[in-house]
Amino acid sequence: MERNSQKGILIGKQGRMLKAIGAEARGEIEALLGAKVFLELWVKVWKNWRKDPKALRALGLQT
Repeated sequence: MERNSQKGILIGKQGRMLKAIGAEARGEIEALLGAKVFLELWVKVWKNWRKDPKALRALGLQT
């Protein structure tokens, strides 16, 4: 997220969107590993991350 105003979009009303994202990811990871997993999810604001080479490297998005 680049702006605080975008957090609500990702989290969704009463956290429903973030919960759905976590449930889907957890299911895929558990299927891959064959074991139960616990995911801790949070939404972080990182201004101008799309233009920041350090941020892109940290997220594994820069080639």
